[in-house]
Amino acid sequence: MITRLAALLLLSTAIPAFAGQAPGRAEAPDIAINKSDRFYTSDQFSNTVSVIDPSQNKLLGGIKLGEPTPANLSPLYRGQVLVHGMGFSPDGKTLAAVSIGSNSVSFIDTATNAVKHTAYVGRSPHEAFFRPDGKEVWVAVRGEDYIQVLDGKSFAPTARIKVPNGPGMTIFSPDGRYGFVCSSFSPETVAIDTKTRKIVGRMTQESPFCPDLAATPDGEQLWLTLKDVGKTMVFEAKPPFKALKTLDTGPITNHVNIVRRDGGQFAYVTVGGTNEIKVFRTTDFLQVATIPVGALPHGIWPSGDGTRVYIGLENADAVAVIDTAKQAVIATVPVGQAPQGVAYVPNAVPSGDGMTNLQPLSAAQNSAQLSLAGSDGKPVTQVTLFNQGLVQMLQAAVTGLEPKSAYVLALANDVKGETGIQPLAPFMTNPAGAAIVNAVGPIRQAVGDAAPDQRRYLVILAGGPDKPGTVLQTQVR
Repeated sequence: MITRLAALLLLSTAIPAFAGQAPGRAEAPDIAINKSDRFYTSDQFSNTVSVIDPSQNKLLGGIKLGEPTPANLSPLYRGQVLVHGMGFSPDGKTLAAVSIGSNSVSFIDTATNAVKHTAYVGRSPHEAFFRPDGKEVWVAVRGEDYIQVLDGKSFAPTARIKVPNGPGMTIFSPDGRYGFVCSSFSPETVAIDTKTRKIVGRMTQESPFCPDLAATPDGEQLWLTLKDVGKTMVFEAKPPFKALKTLDTGPITNHVNIVRRDGGQFAYVTVGGTNEIKVFRTTDFLQVATIPVGALPHGIWPSGDGTRVYIGLENADAVAVIDTAKQAVIATVPVGQAPQGVAYVPNAVPSGDGMTNLQPLSAAQNSAQLSLAGSDGKPVTQVTLFNQGLVQMLQAAVTGLEPKSAYVLALANDVKGETGIQPLAPFMTNPAGAAIVNAVGPIRQAVGDAAPDQRRYLVILAGGPDKPGTVLQTQVR
């Protein structure tokens, strides 16, 4: 019979996944990088979860949650679509992968890489995270106006919490007292008391589009990104939740996360429009580093000891690994197509090699990168063609245009865009003059593999598809 004292000793020796790094508490012990750790990416276009061994910076394989386009267009299709968000349980045993297109959260056993449950929620969920006590999972249902609460063990729905329209992400204060929810459609972030599930604080966003937020391990600050205006805001993480600072971080500001090292605390922000990570000290908000990483950095998460930061490169099908002492990239690891949300889980695989149920990821190796330049010849827009078999998923990270204006991405018969214009996708730039533009088709065959007399060129023109105007950006040959 186990005594109460023995039970407490056993409990105290358990190693939590929430270390003294985000999303854990500052007083928790750091966990050195080891072979039991795993880093995960949610791959939007291959509909996979990539699994990396951070002790070797090696891709182990992928967890297949669905099929690429056009297989996922069938009315009989049963897999997941647009695998996007990522969260994990405090004990490190469960990964939560959110799929926007199929309105689902896949709960994955980190030791076996097997999906143990799929919960279907409301329209277009974006991110999900476990409460620090592991008892609940809060899912931000971005296509509606609520947080769907799931039981932390059965994953059954238990409640809905009404929030401003378009919740983008939820994260918790390290002590679990508050749940913070930013919005992608409304200029407001709210603080929710996790016991009463009542909104107890409201924070005004400088724009309506917040995709990501992070609470500092010391429990003092809340950082959130504003993708449409290229800014990052900082608030107090305790009442009255006062605004502390707004930083101009750059076009297509994506995610933010927190690192504690060498007695300091730092915010790392991914800036997709400039392919950089910007690092800020949380005490005085001074920028202390700018780190080039690769095409369209998106999700970001620190190792359990803060010595490394891992970044999903959305338009490079790769993960960049930063040494936080050197503030430089020390490795790049290939992953699935268009990594979005990410998670670093210490001690995810406490025994064994963790290779069960993993599949090789080969599609990512067939993606192609292009760029478009402005009138001065300098590249300003990056384009990736993600191979989907006979067609490609095109994604362009557009920058360098006028804010809040109409444009069209098109194919042209000549590199100057003077003849044979064929519109692919109309779009409107955000207040920072940037946009993420998507199209599907046999585009690579036209712009890269075609014979010289049949080749087409990507261009961006002012106006709309019915009346395209001046050519502003052209494909770099």
